[in-house]
Amino acid sequence: MKRKLTVAGVLLLLLFLLQYPQEALAASREGMKLWLNTLIPTLLPFLILTGFLIHTDGIEKILSPLKKFWKKALGLSPQGAYAFLLGMLCGYPMGAKLASDLYRYGKISRREAEYLLTFCNNASPAFITTYLAQICLDGKASLKEILLILILSDFMCMLFFRFIVYRNKTIIPDAASVLKKETPHAGSPGAIIDVSIMNGFETITRLGGYILLFSILASCISHYWPFAPIGKYLLLGTTEITTGLYQLAGSGLPFQTQYLCAVTMTAFGGLCIMAQTKSVLAGKLSILPYAAAKCLNAVFTAILVLTFSQII
Repeated sequence: MKRKLTVAGVLLLLLFLLQYPQEALAASREGMKLWLNTLIPTLLPFLILTGFLIHTDGIEKILSPLKKFWKKALGLSPQGAYAFLLGMLCGYPMGAKLASDLYRYGKISRREAEYLLTFCNNASPAFITTYLAQICLDGKASLKEILLILILSDFMCMLFFRFIVYRNKTIIPDAASVLKKETPHAGSPGAIIDVSIMNGFETITRLGGYILLFSILASCISHYWPFAPIGKYLLLGTTEITTGLYQLAGSGLPFQTQYLCAVTMTAFGGLCIMAQTKSVLAGKLSILPYAAAKCLNAVFTAILVLTFSQII
């Protein structure tokens, strides 16, 4: 069934490309503009530098002095805390990439990596402050309120998985029980940098491919959608977040509705981000904890937006 749906989707995109080449070209350009002007300059340097730190055990040296704090506050090891901090700073899909790499090289356990996926992979502060708050919401909503809502919903998601889903399970095992895996590089700094650069470019190229495909898919949905416009905006937002938010901004819907949908879409991330996340996991970890957490995160966010609206 999964293969049939994939084939049907590919055929639909091919039909759209052949029937409406100008629209498909415009969508492709927008996707590649996002990849070239945003993703490469913001994410690629972090991919290369974090790869170097992972291979040289630099993370443990930096964050180990606060080991007890990370365990008590977040239920994480110092290495896991690094994935959390960089994931919050850099945005999708950096947190998932780091969690996968740390597990791949035996720095954290599989359970800690899956636990990390539930709250470390989010929209970056730069995306929230510029694209969401200023461009899509036109500066009409309080940036502090948006950030507070997104942080609170993510924190609530973390608490749910930590104390309910993983309540009776060991997230951080003893160091001796974590299997150390051989890293594919020579010991010299130059060789490590070479490996980190190549891994970074491989990842960023894969992400660019997903952005291209989902940009065309979003354009296809927008063209063929036969129902009420509100459904189209919601579907676009859950398919590709940047396109969905842009379409929502020009929808003419009441601002409170736009605000609720936009912040909830940002918390969910969209199917394009989910596909990118699955890609960077490289089959090492299941996508299910992330997918479940993002659905829960979106629900928490919607509830918080409605609550804050009533209070304020």
